[in-house]
Amino acid sequence: MKTALTDASTTVGDLKDRVLAFARERDWEQFHAPKNLSMALAAEAGELMEHFLWATADDSKEQMADEKKRAKIEEELADVIIYGLEFANMTGIDVAAAIERKMAANAQKYPVEKSRGNSAKYTEL
Repeated sequence: MKTALTDASTTVGDLKDRVLAFARERDWEQFHAPKNLSMALAAEAGELMEHFLWATADDSKEQMADEKKRAKIEEELADVIIYGLEFANMTGIDVAAAIERKMAANAQKYPVEKSRGNSAKYTEL
């Protein structure tokens, strides 16, 4: 029996490999141009947002405690991440390196002393 994947035991590379294998088994790479994947990613992000449409911030947190709603939300988040990983596969983006660079840039734009507890955009700090 296969062990379930967890964040603690699975690398980004492992996930990228699984997503790529899934697409290759179905001969879907031919459809996975960056344009198409970016649009699919946006569509799935919209489906994730739909679960929270018209909810207050507190309502959105409460929805995560409902087992059925949480399962649907997890499915939509998985779709977003899958398309993001496949986008990285098709464009040769190293996800970990891209995240590291972006976090460093964000640290410059949002220094702790100015941004702690403040939701303002970096241009307003």
